Amino acid sequence: MKQRSLFSVLCFFFISFGVASVSAQTCTTDKGTFRPNGTYDVNRRLILSSLPSNVTDQDGLYYNGSIGQQPNRVYAIGMCIPGSTSEDCSDCIKKESEFFLKNCPNQTEAYSWPGEPTLCYVRYSNTSFSGSADLNPRNWLTNTGDLDSNLTEFTKIWEGLMGRMISAASTAKSTPSSSDNHYSADSAVLTPLLNIYALMQCTPDLSSGDCENCLRQSAIDYQSCCSQKRGGVVMRPSCFLRWDLYTYSNAFDNLTVASPPPEPPVTVPQPAGDQDNPTNNDSKGISAGVVVAITVPTVIAILILLVLGFVLFRRRKSYQRTKTESESDISTTDSLVYDFKTIEAATNKFSTSNKLGEGGFGAVYKGKLSNGTDVAVKRLSKKSGQGTREFRNEAVLVTKLQHRNLVRLLGFCLEREEQILIYEFVHNKSLDYFLFDPEKQSQLDWTRRYKIIGGIARGILYLHQDSRLKIIHRDLKASNILLDADMNPKIADFGLATIFGVEQTQGNTNRIAGTYAYMSPEYAMHGQYSMKSDIYSFGVLVLEIISGKKNSGVYQMDETSTAGNLVTYASRLWRNKSPLELVDPTFGRNYQSNEVTRCIHIALLCVQENPEDRPMLSTIILMLTSNTITLPVPRLPGFFPRSRQLKLVSEGSESDQYTSKSSSFSS
Repeated sequence: MKQRSLFSVLCFFFISFGVASVSAQTCTTDKGTFRPNGTYDVNRRLILSSLPSNVTDQDGLYYNGSIGQQPNRVYAIGMCIPGSTSEDCSDCIKKESEFFLKNCPNQTEAYSWPGEPTLCYVRYSNTSFSGSADLNPRNWLTNTGDLDSNLTEFTKIWEGLMGRMISAASTAKSTPSSSDNHYSADSAVLTPLLNIYALMQCTPDLSSGDCENCLRQSAIDYQSCCSQKRGGVVMRPSCFLRWDLYTYSNAFDNLTVASPPPEPPVTVPQPAGDQDNPTNNDSKGISAGVVVAITVPTVIAILILLVLGFVLFRRRKSYQRTKTESESDISTTDSLVYDFKTIEAATNKFSTSNKLGEGGFGAVYKGKLSNGTDVAVKRLSKKSGQGTREFRNEAVLVTKLQHRNLVRLLGFCLEREEQILIYEFVHNKSLDYFLFDPEKQSQLDWTRRYKIIGGIARGILYLHQDSRLKIIHRDLKASNILLDADMNPKIADFGLATIFGVEQTQGNTNRIAGTYAYMSPEYAMHGQYSMKSDIYSFGVLVLEIISGKKNSGVYQMDETSTAGNLVTYASRLWRNKSPLELVDPTFGRNYQSNEVTRCIHIALLCVQENPEDRPMLSTIILMLTSNTITLPVPRLPGFFPRSRQLKLVSEGSESDQYTSKSSSFSS
């Protein structure tokens, strides 16, 4: 009785708000607090400010990631319902993220399910919640009006709709990283003039059983509280349920209203036996004792065989999975496999006129598939033993990666001696094609270059932290940054990329490969590589993008100074408080000096000699997007005699393998 009374009080409290515009943000107060402006707060601001772009960068409009190290690590999820536009999704998530930053001053956890017409979901916490079904804290809202129709008939239709949708949502699966998972939008006829519209969703990381339990509990709670109202919402950290008598979301735009199911036929149960003429058990068939004696051992034997078969099946699957992963076997991905004849036809038998470029791995050709799709075909050179390893590495890696700032792999061919990758065709060639050509530099004004810097940073962040794998690229350079039709950057060429373990921070190799001008000192001289070596390469790229000059060139400030590369040249300009002398003269005065100076500052932080001094990519993106953060003073690199470095690199290495020719997946 007390519980019923509590529901009534809560309903009375929430009724005054209505659900004309659903929005309930919960700053959880029982999960701990943090010190404002401390490390956790900085990490929280960083991941929430980047959440809108991270979500819309994914094809499934779903992002699940983290930033920082314990105990100041922040975990976050953002997603939008299927069918949302990137712009609406971004606006929704941005609004909620800004709400948390403003209204949850020191709470370590918060979540929200706002929506109308676009439903989005945002949550952050200081502990990982991926895969966990969290039912509390719970919020619900109701419409201010009461139902006019017959409550008995309404309840029957409402329960039928909820049952169908809970079943559909809990079993709906697309991919683990898609908001299509655990989502359902449906409707039912209530009267000739009224329909019930409902939408429900669980977070994609939940199991089907946890999703069903979460949604079913929400439906039960709503009925206990507010079943007479004309609409309502129940929100939990792991699931969302809303229904109403009008189309409150664009999810219902193309929905056909379902008629109520027909009544099931009434069946009259038959009596077990005629009591006036009881069955004589002693006179018919085998006795009950004999039946039990035969049945029980048989059932037990069948169960034992089933258990043994299941265990053997799991072991075999585990072995096959381990073997597949260890051998980087991608041949089972049927949807990505192209036959050689198809590729040969697409490239006009690999004609010279279709050739786009060539590197140590082999050649890249432009092709057109039978459906009219333009592609870039990367064909491994049969003479390159090293290239075989790079090819397999790239094929395995890129099939697992999906991001707007990474070149997209469409398929591959492993037939006879041929090993071929088929990529999306990127129309504007590579960054170096424009950046270092005096006639084409002017096509990249500062606004475009600033956008390119941000896109490259987001792509590297995805590789380092946000993808399912922790990947070090190891060959970031201008020729490996492709530009699409809108000049958006796409990182390419994963031939040298390396997968790190979850706790791994550094790798070592005696086989130094890559492009010398972009190599960090610790990699070039000692074979040590990490995320910080990619960050060094990124810093070099930023200086090249700003200046339109190659780092491999020789630069001298005056007759008394020693000549150096672009990094040492930029450092000297910074030390002399004249950093804008680095700026590409094709800009004229059409750039923001504060913005350019900040980018030069960030680049110099990235190329610091000590890897520990270089910022992480997540911090770099915050530096690029926020003018309120004070940047640390860079430790400017000293001058390294280039001849000494070249000698150390070239011994037993293959550093020139990829520098002979620039290649790109474009025309």
